[in-house]
Amino acid sequence: MPSAHSLPVIDLSQADDPAQRAGFLKALHAAARDTGFLHLTGHGITEAESARILDVTRAFFALPEADRLAVSNLNSPHFRGYTRIGHELTGGASDWRDQLDVGAERPAPVLEPGDPAYLWLEGPNQWPAALPELRTVVLDWQNRLAAVAHRLLQELLTSIGAPHGFFDEAFADRPHLHTKLIRYPGSAPSGADQGVGAHKDYGFLTLLLQDSVGGLQVVKDGGYVNVPPMPGAFVVNLGELLEIATEGYLTATDHRVVSPPGAVERFSVPFFYNPRLDAVIDTVPGEYLKHAPGVVHDASNPLHAEYGRNELKGWVRAHPAVARRWHPQLVAA
Repeated sequence: MPSAHSLPVIDLSQADDPAQRAGFLKALHAAARDTGFLHLTGHGITEAESARILDVTRAFFALPEADRLAVSNLNSPHFRGYTRIGHELTGGASDWRDQLDVGAERPAPVLEPGDPAYLWLEGPNQWPAALPELRTVVLDWQNRLAAVAHRLLQELLTSIGAPHGFFDEAFADRPHLHTKLIRYPGSAPSGADQGVGAHKDYGFLTLLLQDSVGGLQVVKDGGYVNVPPMPGAFVVNLGELLEIATEGYLTATDHRVVSPPGAVERFSVPFFYNPRLDAVIDTVPGEYLKHAPGVVHDASNPLHAEYGRNELKGWVRAHPAVARRWHPQLVAA
């Protein structure tokens, strides 16, 4: 059985205190360099805001199945909406969870011949008519966390001696925001315990709000360790593109979620902070590069400098039924 492990705890409010700033940057640097995971406190998101998003998450999954299926992601060429239990894949295997995927609320694109297919990832969300407050709560949450994530990204760059605004242009105007409302409904009938399979996030930063039910596991010293929930803290992890942009100096770490036992339900709300789809990710300059080991590339999962190509590849692999319905040429490719 995996052991329990306490992630580094980083208090973002210390960045504003001249007496604590140096220590804050040193601790952030170490967490990002050595673990790629941390607990973030001092972020300014109130307990009431966190309770509200978890409340509407539970309310969504308490809706009758017909109301949830009315916003099925099979209706959306933008991969937005509800995914039934077992219908998302990680590593080719079904995840035992259901979820609602929400992005930035934007009009559907009009693509011209030759336009990159990843532009389909922008577009309108689907909202259940039976829960009208969901739209306001989730979009407000998404905007709040985008501000926290951008501040954290700037401080992270500062901590390694890089220009703090290096990625500002890549995130300007139309950052690719993505929020999931997730329910893990307990043990699968098959006995498999894959809530979500082992993976690394392929973007920049993920901020995870989870309830009090455990299940998150992170690779540490060659094996998986449990990460117990910490009230008031987000679990933050770095994605693969940030690792690539720093030539392997910063760490993207494998993680997974084990299904809760029996009929116990677990709810979580991960938020993914990523740049514009057309952003090309260059190497971050800095003296730290003298100590960067380089990136070990996975031939089965190539990553591209142009962010949108990675995002689209991930959606097609995770939701092949949506891709077959709306983008069969991508599945064939």
